[in-house]
Amino acid sequence: MDDVLRRRLIELFRWVDPGPDSSHLVSDISAWWRDPNVLAAVGPALAGLFPAARPTVVIAPEVTGLLLGPLVAVATGAGFLPAYKDGGERRRLGATRWAETPPDHRGRRLRLGVDGDRLDPGDRVLLVDDWVDSGAQIEALGRLVAAAGARVVGAAALVATCPPEVAARLGLRALLTGESLPR
Repeated sequence: MDDVLRRRLIELFRWVDPGPDSSHLVSDISAWWRDPNVLAAVGPALAGLFPAARPTVVIAPEVTGLLLGPLVAVATGAGFLPAYKDGGERRRLGATRWAETPPDHRGRRLRLGVDGDRLDPGDRVLLVDDWVDSGAQIEALGRLVAAAGARVVGAAALVATCPPEVAARLGLRALLTGESLPR
């Protein structure tokens, strides 16, 4: 990865204290999207983590994935398929393939769904997320892809704070780790 991009991501990152009712700081990556050079570079950088993968589709979970996924898809020459979280007000048209996550970093279980008519057997899928802590969403999406007869060719993230054994199990590569971020 380009060291200039890495330095810029670290420089623009900050932790935010959400207030007295919170037990932890919250990551703020919004400055990444405001910087046009970062915005132009993150798609190719994430795609570059899997140079030989040749995905046919990139899948990324909402909310940030709706921005990040298309950037990676363009860089790989693949299509993009959003993964939506169940429980919103949006209506789904047609068949939706669903998978439930194991407990995430907050202990929640989520249901993630993709348009069942847009994920084909034989697709080569690159999973993308902004931040992977527990790996719960990537794991659920991997099961969803396999159930469709498609194949995960890798999982890419901007930041991975999951244990190395989780990253290895998921085939996850990231631009940054938790240790590389300022405290």
